This record gives sequence, C-alpha cells and structure tokens, in this order.
Amino acid sequence: MSPTNGEGPILAVRGLTAGYGGPPVINGISIAVNRAAITAIVGPNGAGKSTLLKAIAGLIRPTAGTVSVQGVDVTGQPAEKLVRRGLAYVPQVANVFPELTVRENLEMGGYSRRSGVRDRVEQLFGLFGDLKVSSHRRANTLSGGQRTMLALARGLMVDPVVLILDEPSAGLAPKFQGLIWERIEEIKATGVAILVIEQNTRETLRHAQWAYVLVLGQNRLEGTGADLLQDDEVINLYVGRLS
Repeated sequence: MSPTNGEGPILAVRGLTAGYGGPPVINGISIAVNRAAITAIVGPNGAGKSTLLKAIAGLIRPTAGTVSVQGVDVTGQPAEKLVRRGLAYVPQVANVFPELTVRENLEMGGYSRRSGVRDRVEQLFGLFGDLKVSSHRRANTLSGGQRTMLALARGLMVDPVVLILDEPSAGLAPKFQGLIWERIEEIKATGVAILVIEQNTRETLRHAQWAYVLVLGQNRLEGTGADLLQDDEVINLYVGRLS
C-alpha cells in the first residue's frame, strides 16, 4: 500500500472484486490514493484496469471488498452519490456532449453544485485558457486534444477530491499528450488526488508518485513510478511492450 502523507489516503480500495455478471474481471485488488499525488494503474491489456476504475466510480457494483473516500465507506454507491462525495470520473470516450458548446458542457458538468456554477466555469477558464477562447464552439468542432481538455475541465466542475482518469491521452498526437500531462500536474498541485490509467506506461510512471501493476485482475507489483521504471520485470514485460 502506498505511503501516506500523514493524513491517510483520500481514496482507499481494499480487496475489491468486480465484473460484468460472469467470472470476476478484478479479484481482491487493493490500492491507496493520496491527496495532491498522481497514482497510476498499469498492466497489460485485459488486466482489469478500466474495470477497477468503473467499480471505484460506481459504474459497476463490486461483489466483494470496500471503497472508502476520506474515511467514509462508499462501497456500492451509485456514481451520482459518489460525485457528491468528491469522486469525479472522466471516461476515455463519450466524455463530452458533442452538440453543446464548451461553456454548456462545463455548466452541465456542474449539475450537482448547488451554487457557484458560473464562478467555477470562469476559474477553470483560467486553468484551461484555450477553452475560454473556444467557449462558444460546439464540442464536436474541437480537436481531439481540445476535447480531452474539456473533459478534464468538466470533471473539475464538482471540485473533486479525487479525479479518476481513464486513458486521457489515448489517440492524441505527442504534442497534445504532453499538454495533457502538464494540465494533470497543475491539477495535482491544487491538492486534488489523481488516479489514472494510460496506454503510455513509461510516461505515466514518470509522472506517478505511486503506481500499481495489475496482472489478470490482481495486484502484481507496486512502488514509486521511478522505482518501477528501474524494475527488470516491469521494463521487460510491461514498459517495453506498452510504451
């Protein structure tokens, strides 16, 4: 389990098992995510990475294990309740409303807020300057990188304590991949905990304060991103193949 920063993990997952009605896809997985840190989940295709994120985010119901946010057991709660607990999930696809403008997408992202939606939109335009310039454009006219930036900003509309990202740079040109990681680092610096899976294992481990390697739906290895990049098994089996 990852080292804490003195206050305990903001997100704690213990012994989580989940699937889609048949045999479990993930089996007994445990992870911890700390405030103001990037925690990565890496592993080969079919390891259960996306399933783990969906189970944490309330999109599929675990059959065993627990999920806690800020010390509160939220296991099995639906996604809309978890948003109010401070858990924001940004999926790899279908993460924006294509027919709505940038501003409208952000306002929709703040649906659970009782007040301050417009103020929050303006705050996020300060972080995502390109979105402010494009605020009246429909999302379906944006580039892939711009849509990903919009999806990140939508996730932040609820002031999350944990931001869960499913392959945010997938399919993007290297230039935009670098920009996405810059924004993720800036989000981390505000105190938000980041839980991320990515297709570029090497780059992900460079940014991760802590990372977990999953194999066949179970924990295999864990450590700092820097340490895992020096681990022979990780380099030979995962980094070289998945980077």
